[in-house]
Amino acid sequence: RSGAKLIAPLGSLVSRQKHTLPDLPYDYGALEPHINAEIMQLHHSKHHATYVNNLNVAEEKYKEALAKGDVTAQVTLQPVLKFNGGGHINHTIFWTNLTPNGGGEPKGELMDAIKHDFGSFANFKEKLTAVSVGVQGSGWGWLGYNKEQGRLQIAACANQDPLQGTTGLIPLLGIDVWEHAYYLQYKNVRPDYLKAIWNVINWENVSSRYATCKK
Repeated sequence: RSGAKLIAPLGSLVSRQKHTLPDLPYDYGALEPHINAEIMQLHHSKHHATYVNNLNVAEEKYKEALAKGDVTAQVTLQPVLKFNGGGHINHTIFWTNLTPNGGGEPKGELMDAIKHDFGSFANFKEKLTAVSVGVQGSGWGWLGYNKEQGRLQIAACANQDPLQGTTGLIPLLGIDVWEHAYYLQYKNVRPDYLKAIWNVINWENVSSRYATCKK
């Protein structure tokens, strides 16, 4: 009987579920005027969908390379997995970090932690904005939780590098500063986009992520 118990999990590993594009929890136009519908539609249905498709293809190839024991192919595929896997992870968080009725300031434990670790909410907002503005080329600004030190931390990641896989910080709030996230509306003026995005931050989502990672 113990043999039978082992077979099921191994079988489920082989017939791995493909990654899918998550539905947005609001309409494409719901974040207007801060982020327009055209940006949201392209960003979600084209950019994020491409990361998901490419991730699935790369994982299939990786599975084949593992089966063949082809280490060269495995190493070659790792940057592709990192880029598209990171793109999928990051955007899945990003959509939930935004909401039509967002903005303002967080409450409760998260607000206490922000005041403790950054001095004030205004200070925190200024720092995260500055780090996000300062990303060279494409990337993300993040508020993460450092579990070892028990504190909040701000970090920037290049391209689609996922926060936790790159820095060890648990992602709470991500700000996408790839041009595709704002160019159609804000052209090359990233600071204007960053000013606007604070109006649609979903603090309930960020707070619940914080509560979960503190457990």
